[in-house]
Amino acid sequence: MDQTQVIGSGSVARPASISPAISRMFAVVAGSVLVALCARVSVPLLFTPVPLTLQTFAVLLLGLTLEPAAAFASLALYLVEGAGGLPVFSPHGPGGALQLMGPTGGYLLSYPFAAAVTAFLARRIRPVSFNSCAFSGVIGSLLILTVGASWFALITHQSLGTALRMTVWPFLPGDALKICASATVAIGLLKLRNRFRGPFASLDGGAGL
Repeated sequence: MDQTQVIGSGSVARPASISPAISRMFAVVAGSVLVALCARVSVPLLFTPVPLTLQTFAVLLLGLTLEPAAAFASLALYLVEGAGGLPVFSPHGPGGALQLMGPTGGYLLSYPFAAAVTAFLARRIRPVSFNSCAFSGVIGSLLILTVGASWFALITHQSLGTALRMTVWPFLPGDALKICASATVAIGLLKLRNRFRGPFASLDGGAGL
């Protein structure tokens, strides 16, 4: 065997990389776990059945770091887990399918769509920056609040004004912080990923942002 053959055969010895399908599946499952963990950080409020949680932060972060289909799938899996009785929803609720159909169900049901919309916008707005991620997060957060308030008004037979006072206005400052936090973390993760990819990786490249 000559030297050329030895060099050529060396490429066969490279370790096989994880397939994109397996990577996406892992990301989908890990994303549902992240939302479940953030749901455990829950503070009940006296004036509304909607508690303060970190769920929105997790939803937006997944939207900013996953592709739209994967982001939707991750939150859909989260809802299936909760409807099946796993303790993944906020502890300040009945749990299971009852929580999905209760006053806060609109927020939960909006999560897959909000994550997918956030992911779609984050991949269309260039260049990628904190501002572009924050804007995508704002749209995703507004979708969650809109669906959540509308569902609350329908289920509790409250006027839209009352629903907004109980489910939207008090949560805007906290949502603003979650948007900023998710955009900051997403940009940090993107820079870290590109650093491992080498000096020629750009912020706009790859399967993520």
